[in-house]
Amino acid sequence: MATLRTITGIMAGAAALGALGLAAPAAQASTTPCEPQAKACVQLSTGKAWLRGNGPVPATPGLPKYPTPKGIFHVKYKDIDHYSKEFNGPMPYSVFFTTTGVAFHEGSLKQMSHGCVHLSHRDAVNFYHQLHPGDEVQVVA
Repeated sequence: MATLRTITGIMAGAAALGALGLAAPAAQASTTPCEPQAKACVQLSTGKAWLRGNGPVPATPGLPKYPTPKGIFHVKYKDIDHYSKEFNGPMPYSVFFTTTGVAFHEGSLKQMSHGCVHLSHRDAVNFYHQLHPGDEVQVVA
């Protein structure tokens, strides 16, 4: 009987989360095209990015003339209020993951970048807070 109560309680808790528009933690897990050790993943062909354990979010990579590099990288540093002197523009919530200055940052999802990965404001804030220097980032085709 205790087992039935436990299962009923778990099911009720999951239903309550669903009614609030929230998913249970296990439901948030999502497979990515990257290796499991990657804390962040970008798939260029689909325009999607993931943080480990979360579903994909829209992402806009670099222009064909300035492609986002594919490979395995590690977060170098973060700058919440970065301003690009090279491209004369703000790059809020920047998380740099290459030695050539490629970063996740808040930017237009309709306009491709000069190599960076544009994210919505909400997703850029989330990536900024979840990623730390040394974390692995994988960029795949």
